[in-house]
Parts: sequence; structure tokens; C-alpha cells
Amino acid sequence: MARVGVLALQGDFAEHLQVLKDLEVEGVEVRLPQDLEKVDALIIPGGESTTICRLMDLYHVGEPLKARVHAGMPVWGTCAGMIVLAGALTEDRPKPLGLVNIVVTRNAFGRQTDSFEEDLHIPALGDEPFRAVFIRAPSIRRVGEGVEVMASLPNGTPVAARQGHILVTAFHPELTNDTRLHAYFLQWLNKG
Repeated sequence: MARVGVLALQGDFAEHLQVLKDLEVEGVEVRLPQDLEKVDALIIPGGESTTICRLMDLYHVGEPLKARVHAGMPVWGTCAGMIVLAGALTEDRPKPLGLVNIVVTRNAFGRQTDSFEEDLHIPALGDEPFRAVFIRAPSIRRVGEGVEVMASLPNGTPVAARQGHILVTAFHPELTNDTRLHAYFLQWLNKG
């Protein structure tokens, strides 16, 4: 049975673990490099991207994570997790891992009080809209070669994308009762 790790250094990792439990998948908290060896996929949750990156450096998780992803491990970054996985940021910090060919802007929609929800059309999930929760959300400013945009806001701003076995979303799917994105990500484990 597949084991899915959730980076548990900071942020809303507990919510992702609960969704995995609801989907009857074993979720594992990942904090140290040796924890990565015990999982078949990884979710990097929302939270504070600068803090997540600092803690990844402190606990020496970044390089082993990059090696696992380069070796084919599926990874999904939600909100701050998208910032962590980005190829580059429009800001000068934190330094992202450079794993997906996108340029991201942090807090693209404003402060906490500017948080919002939007019904997104995500063709990979079927016809029913996906209610996305944006909290101090980033956005994708530029999409590079090899990246498929999976969903955009009505104004055309990309907010979900895929590059091979890497998924990124600017929103928090773990804060809704809709488990379709988690189920979509979990399907990748059966193909590898």
C-alpha cells in the first residue's frame, strides 16, 4: 500500500493528513531526510513559504527532496508549497527548490483579508466546478516549457499546473470537502 508523506515542518499539514485518512491512504508526517525514504509521494502544504524553506534548510530536507523528485517521486505543492517548488519567484526570497518550470508571485492577491473562494473548471476532475479557497495565495506569473496549466481564474491567471509528476495549486484543496484533487494526485502512484 502506498504511503504519502506530508511535509510537516509548518503550515496546514494536519488537514492534508486528514484528507488522506478519509481516502483510506496512509499519510506520514515528513520532517527529516530519513522520513522521505519511507514515502512514495509527498505533499508540501500551505503555510508560510519563508518559514518552510528555512526549516527545510535547517533540517537538511531540501536536497534529499530534490533527489527524490528527480528520481520520479510525485510531489504536490499547495499554496506555499507551490512557492517552494517553483523554478523562480518574482521576489528575492525565499529561494525555491527550482523543480517546476514556473515563475510565481507570493501573496499575489493581497493580504489575509483579501482571501477569497472561486469555482474553478479543472478538466482533469470532470465537469463539476472545484470550489477553491485562496488565502494569501500566490499566482503563476509565467509558465515555462513542459508545464500544463490545469486551471485559471476568470481573468486568465493560472492557479494550478502540472509538470510531469509535479502538481502545484495556488489554493487550499484540503480546506474543502472535495477530495477530487487529492484523488487525482493519488492516481499517479498507480502509474509509477
